Amino acid sequence: MSRKRIGFAGKQIRLPQSRPLRIALGVILILAGFVGFLPILGFWMIPLGLMVLSVDLPLARRLRRRAAIWWGRRYNRWRHPNHSFKRSVGVRRK
Repeated sequence: MSRKRIGFAGKQIRLPQSRPLRIALGVILILAGFVGFLPILGFWMIPLGLMVLSVDLPLARRLRRRAAIWWGRRYNRWRHPNHSFKRSVGVRRK
């Protein structure tokens, strides 16, 4: 089985092969991120923990994808203010 990897801050990070260990690592990163005001620990650990959890948990995967789409749309509006971007292709509105 190939090792799981995630991309964060332009780097590829290898994850443990054990699913329970990946989930524990993700939860620890998120909890440590909540005390981000302390030295060394930081708020950057929260998104990293969510990314680690998104490998195994469908809810975290959906949240990560929604956040990526939201961020991409905001970035496009900021980068190209006079260009109108279409909504997601294939999504029908009623």
